[in-house]
Amino acid sequence: MPSPEELRSRVAAYVGAVNSRDPAAVAALFSEDAVQADPASAPPNVGRAAIASFFEAGIAASDDWTFTAKAVHTCAATVAIDFEIALSTAGSTMTIAGIEVFEAGDDLLFTSVHAYWDGSDVSVS
Repeated sequence: MPSPEELRSRVAAYVGAVNSRDPAAVAALFSEDAVQADPASAPPNVGRAAIASFFEAGIAASDDWTFTAKAVHTCAATVAIDFEIALSTAGSTMTIAGIEVFEAGDDLLFTSVHAYWDGSDVSVS
């Protein structure tokens, strides 16, 4: 089972990959058959290719973004983060605040992630 320190390190790698806007780097942090849903109520993306496609679509729809893990909470092989992402497009910024819950395998690859947020967690400036 991953240690809390290993999970925190893996989250730091995820934050770095998301902020680099590199879909392949993000997908590489997941197992081949991982499940990702963002938000959790959306149909899930299953597998590395689908996860990479999700991030490719986000990159195509925005000029830039900053993703922050404001707090990291671990418990066994589960890690939850309080996150905020500020996406800039055409001079305006949309900010989403929420929680992401990851499950990690013994190999430290994420096997799932579900993001919890809804319209009330979104602001535009």
